[in-house]
Amino acid sequence: MVTPPYLVEGDKVGIVCTARKVDRADLEDGIALLKSCGLVPVLGKTIGAADNQYGGTDKLRATDLQEMLDDDEIKAVWCAKGGYGTVRIIDEINFYKFVKYPKWVVGYSDVTVLHSQIHKLGFETIHAVMPVGISRNTAIAKQTLENAWLGKPLHYHIESHPLNRQGTGKGELVGGNISILYSLCGSHSAINTDNAILFIEDLDEYLYHVDRMMVNLKRNGMLRNLRGLVVGGLTSMHDNSVPFGKTAQEIVLDAVSEYDYPVCFDFPAGHLKDNRALIMGRSTSLEVNERGAKLYFDQIE
Repeated sequence: MVTPPYLVEGDKVGIVCTARKVDRADLEDGIALLKSCGLVPVLGKTIGAADNQYGGTDKLRATDLQEMLDDDEIKAVWCAKGGYGTVRIIDEINFYKFVKYPKWVVGYSDVTVLHSQIHKLGFETIHAVMPVGISRNTAIAKQTLENAWLGKPLHYHIESHPLNRQGTGKGELVGGNISILYSLCGSHSAINTDNAILFIEDLDEYLYHVDRMMVNLKRNGMLRNLRGLVVGGLTSMHDNSVPFGKTAQEIVLDAVSEYDYPVCFDFPAGHLKDNRALIMGRSTSLEVNERGAKLYFDQIE
């Protein structure tokens, strides 16, 4: 995939709401991070806007994102917060100018809609922390975001997990939030996972729903031809009064039991304090052995 230009000192970074509403005060720590990198924050019209749960109407959120994508002075778009709502505006976005002059789009959770759509166009994005709540993220989570958008190497060594499946694989890293990937199945935003390393994570789901989503991904062929599976945070999961009988991690492993590619659990990315940056769409090497897992991103100058 195409790598957008890395950021340099003085570059402007647009902050927008594509989903849930955000107050200006919630962005202070994110703004401070940008300034510490020598970058210039530019707040979109959706910051402080509200339409019930959303950061303004669908029209306002679509217009704000479109203007940030089209503005030649904006070198990256950092989504302020997740929640829900990006899928409501994605079909209104015209990526014609973005394709000619790409820029980094950054975020996670509901931003998986943007990752998926942009990957279909052939461009890399960054799955990483967002401005809202960034004060709760670890120092390494914030540092890896800086490394990603400044073009510094990203290599991860992760401790072993009892459910890990050993092996090696190499492919473009794709994926994101399971609920979003599930909801995009059958649409033109659904990603192609053939020969890819798939990353998944999720938050606040019932275990039976995790199973339903994984079965759906499997039925759509999204688990069949992977080169590896990286499982991030499966955070704050719920069970019913009659237990489902498996943990979220066991549900995932069951869904891929008939395949033989490597699987890494508890990767520090997703709805976690230690939400480390991933360059989505980048060629990535995964090695899982008895000592743990290694995830290396190809370095592109």
